[in-house]
Amino acid sequence: MTDKLGDLHFDATAAALDKITDQAAVPEDPKNTLHTPSDHEKSHKWLKRIFPYDGLEAAESAWHMGNYVMDRKTGQKTFEPMSIYVRVGMHALYYGSEQEKALHWKRTLKLLENQSKKMGRQYDDPQSVDHIVPFIESFDLQESMSEMKEPDPANYKNFNDFFSREIREDARPIDEPANDLVVSSPADCRLTAFPTISLATKYWIKGFGFTVSKLLNSSSLASTFDNGAIVIARLAPQDYHRWHSPVSGTIESITEIPGAYYTVNPQAINQEGTLDVFCENRRSVMIVRRAITNTKVAIIAVGAMLVGSIKYNQGIEVGREIRRGECLGAFQYGGSTVINLYQQGDVTLDEDLVRNSTEHSCETLVKVGWRVGASGGVGA
Repeated sequence: MTDKLGDLHFDATAAALDKITDQAAVPEDPKNTLHTPSDHEKSHKWLKRIFPYDGLEAAESAWHMGNYVMDRKTGQKTFEPMSIYVRVGMHALYYGSEQEKALHWKRTLKLLENQSKKMGRQYDDPQSVDHIVPFIESFDLQESMSEMKEPDPANYKNFNDFFSREIREDARPIDEPANDLVVSSPADCRLTAFPTISLATKYWIKGFGFTVSKLLNSSSLASTFDNGAIVIARLAPQDYHRWHSPVSGTIESITEIPGAYYTVNPQAINQEGTLDVFCENRRSVMIVRRAITNTKVAIIAVGAMLVGSIKYNQGIEVGREIRRGECLGAFQYGGSTVINLYQQGDVTLDEDLVRNSTEHSCETLVKVGWRVGASGGVGA
């Protein structure tokens, strides 16, 4: 009976996610298809029709419908609704008493991989240019397009080309450019910052099995970051989807780690009892030797559900010297995350970011190049 119920849950999840990504092929307001808020009445009625069990209302309670974020400039705390595709994708992480078994089902992993590749194919198709203007209008990105190297939506060859659009460097100047002791945000993102890994696992990363060794796929490398600081930058689909270096230094290594395509939404990261998606998802680990302090910094690009690819910019390779604020690479369609690890004592993170991440348990809206901390307690 339990196996049959699990099969029904899986089949319903697969059908729901497939239907949503099919709808995404239609060029219309994405907030009415792929990005419909999961707490919207339309979403709720639709979900109840699809999933064949009685406990949906409890499973879809308000604390699983979105996340609070803090605007760093204004201090205003707002609720960010979860997109319907994220909510359905998260269903792959929650199977009641069977969740631990389901998390490792090969077909669950294959489902998320297939749907991610499906979206990648759809948005590589030249016809997907029809999605660009509706996406811009839906997420009010008209003004931000003036910051891009290519501001005209008509000049992108497909939706993925637009999605990984590149910003002008002068549109994201780094804070305190003459002070290399400062470290910067790697992305336009929703950011959390913790002075130690243990604080991160206490307040934020609560999934089962997270370790720095697993994250980096290396015990010896992980020991370098014992008791070090961690910064987690989550990119929502509407964000500028490239990541930049938080420091100046020399690239020592780049390691590609294959993995799954789980959602990186905070509800998946914060939920106790599920496996840790940061250590399960596909990711690329770059190690940089910081110029001013001679310490190592890890820059980890983590893929997520519906992310088509993680691509470094041309010329970003081992041995290359990089500048703080320099663009390193791009994600194609979907939400994603960049994690920065610092060695113990190298960086003091800014108090407001740590306070929001711990006392308020919420992310902070920041931009590429904004200061997130400094070495030697400078200005801290």
